[in-house]
Amino acid sequence: QGQLVESGGGLVQAGGSLRLSCAASGRTSSTYAMAWFRQAPGKEREFVAVINWKDGSTFYADSKKGRFTISKDNAKNTVFLQMNSLKPEDTAIYYCAADNRYGGSTWRAYAYRGQGTQVTVSS
Repeated sequence: QGQLVESGGGLVQAGGSLRLSCAASGRTSSTYAMAWFRQAPGKEREFVAVINWKDGSTFYADSKKGRFTISKDNAKNTVFLQMNSLKPEDTAIYYCAADNRYGGSTWRAYAYRGQGTQVTVSS
């Protein structure tokens, strides 16, 4: 596991959709899980969703169920976050994280963390 690079952020109107990507460089054969977090202005970073790299099982923060979908492409070493029906309160920097043993909801527990991509939802 090496560097994580997020992409796909941008400006979107309320009700719109965005698909974020997080590409992992280096070997990912030992990856256990990859996750998405976000941090809105003036707020703490919060967990969004996580996916098991081997079996694809997923877990979402309660407030993200239904509108957000996490998925992966093992061949491309990439994890995605599809976000639909976006709201202004979804405005945040979105970060991805990966670990070889951990797959929970604590940002600092992940060994590998990206630099983030900005998502802005206008009303």
